[in-house]
Amino acid sequence: MATITSLGVGSGLDLGSIVSGLMAVEKQPLTALKTRQSTVESRISALGTLKSALASLQTAAGNLVPGTTQTLAEKFSSFTAKSADETVATATAKSGVAATKYTLTNITLASAEQVRKTETALGIPSGTGSGTLSIKVGSGDSVDVSVNNGSSLTDIAKAINSSKAGVTASVINDGTAKHLVITAKESGANNTISITGSTGWEGFNFRPSSASADTNSWVSQQAATSASVDVNGLTITSQSNTISDAVSGLTINLLKASSAGTTINVTQDNTSSITSALNAFVTAYNTAASSMKSMGAYNATTKVAGALQGDAVLRSAQAQVSRLVTAKYGTGDLQTLSDLGISLQKDGTLKLDSTKLNKAIENDFAAVSEMVSAVGTGFKTGLNSLIDSSGSVTSATESANRLVKELQKRQEAMQDRLDKIEERYVKQFSALDTMIAGFNQTSSSLASMLSALEVNNSNK
Repeated sequence: MATITSLGVGSGLDLGSIVSGLMAVEKQPLTALKTRQSTVESRISALGTLKSALASLQTAAGNLVPGTTQTLAEKFSSFTAKSADETVATATAKSGVAATKYTLTNITLASAEQVRKTETALGIPSGTGSGTLSIKVGSGDSVDVSVNNGSSLTDIAKAINSSKAGVTASVINDGTAKHLVITAKESGANNTISITGSTGWEGFNFRPSSASADTNSWVSQQAATSASVDVNGLTITSQSNTISDAVSGLTINLLKASSAGTTINVTQDNTSSITSALNAFVTAYNTAASSMKSMGAYNATTKVAGALQGDAVLRSAQAQVSRLVTAKYGTGDLQTLSDLGISLQKDGTLKLDSTKLNKAIENDFAAVSEMVSAVGTGFKTGLNSLIDSSGSVTSATESANRLVKELQKRQEAMQDRLDKIEERYVKQFSALDTMIAGFNQTSSSLASMLSALEVNNSNK
């Protein structure tokens, strides 16, 4: 079949340009569909940007609300514990602790039991066969460690270390003998080590299950001892050097034995957490507000409109956010964002006055905490109508995506129709080209014949 580029070869006419011109007219509806699809896709992109900005604002609002198991004080109060001598003891504080000074004296440290025994004294059985070392720490369960006759101390130490028996084993060679050193993983007087060897392995016995089987030849390197400290005159004992249950909200880390001890000063900060959270909220709001303003604006200089100028979804989002900004979230002295030091600026952004906020916190920290949490809940819930699974922004995006798919289907169908139209034009003009070529050939033949007749007549 002839193509557009080969049309007119026979006739000498530019039939290809004629077909191209006709097809340009036919393709105008397809071009319009493509333009519309591009416009819809631009709207989808803008709606995605809008949803992202609102989602960031919702996240910032959610950060103003305590967790399900968290109190307002735990959310917004921070505590700092400072030791006068951090080589003796340190501490960390959390909600629930009293902001005061704690005096620590008469500090003794907890230690983990450590014992050793020479390879010769252990009497590792030779030959074939195997045995069991039953190891127990404190009131824990006994763990059986399988050992082979003829094993080296290193092999036995590896077997113990891989058994999760609550101890670590190492081998030390002092130049005269090899020693197996066993150390409890946990400190404290309650965490003493007990080892019971099976038949042939009795040389490993240390506080065995049967007292009569004790070989009493292990050497104590370090006794199992508990920590002790006087906190404001009250004696506290602990299996470890980290004490977290003596003072509510305070964890004490003992580092060095000392009769003089040290002091721990706990201070409370009610402003930093709230100020930081509100600053993040204001920043997220301003980003969203600026984004919405830009999307709905028209630049008279460049004559370019925002991606969502005049869009009902954008207007709805702006109206909803505006309602949330001016809403009341409390009763009494604290009701609106302005009472927290947050004011609406002429350009539509928010600004936090930290001085006004700090004064409100000083006057009534509990009321401010409740107000801040209420603002967070209000914004978080209010924005759901825009960006949750059934929100207006989400619904508009889904609708636009469906429209794009429909436009693509229509374009495919239209392209198929255009291909057939073009094929028909090519066939029709190809036939015309052939016909005109025939006419031209006949005309040329007749002209030649007439010319010959004229020559013959002139020669008579």
